[in-house]
Amino acid sequence: MLSKNQLKYIQSLGQKKPRDEANLFIAEGPKLVKELLASPNCKVVQVYALAEWIKNNPAVRADIIEINQQELEKISHLATAHQVLAVVEKIKWKGEPQFHGTLSLLLETIQDPGNMGTIIRVADWFGIKNVFCSPDCAGIYNPKVVQATMGSIARVRIEYCSLPEFLKKHNDIRSYAAVLDGRDITKMEKPGEGFIIIGNESKGISAELLGLANVRITIPGKGNTESLNAAIATGIILSHFV
Repeated sequence: MLSKNQLKYIQSLGQKKPRDEANLFIAEGPKLVKELLASPNCKVVQVYALAEWIKNNPAVRADIIEINQQELEKISHLATAHQVLAVVEKIKWKGEPQFHGTLSLLLETIQDPGNMGTIIRVADWFGIKNVFCSPDCAGIYNPKVVQATMGSIARVRIEYCSLPEFLKKHNDIRSYAAVLDGRDITKMEKPGEGFIIIGNESKGISAELLGLANVRITIPGKGNTESLNAAIATGIILSHFV
């Protein structure tokens, strides 16, 4: 049985301040926990699991505490608790990110956790290694973001910074801003490298950041909707650019 203090501590990691103070985050579900346990970039501190999960994963080398369904439901942030929850150290990436000869994503004010996590997963699918986010984007260690990445959080380097300053610093690399009135991506050659800028779900890219972009790009549409979901737009652009 978990003590009240243990329960409260694990529950608290769903909030940003306790996560930052402890330098930890939580991940839930068999698939996601398995991905993080196997990643060389992640250090799993503690695993809380049902007997069924422990029985089915005899080879796992981690500190595992067996809990019951009621305890799992108390510490879970999912609508339906699913077998296992892991407490993980925040990821520390080694070395400096490389930009030449590759594409990277720049995300400005992506505030929906589901969108944020899905964009990271999409980036992973297309082999994008670096994602840079404005400070007002959803936090990557928010449980909803972690869940939506489905393990990609362990393979894609994500950093927060001032995007205008970032572009000024790396102005030797072309940047492509996703807007409604740009160049048709279906008629463009695949760029060998560059920064793809994705803006806020409703407001788009800020005037300051847009003014620093080299090329404005757009996804041609035939219907009447005003815009695309940020994660869907990212996937379509990468499918043409990669």
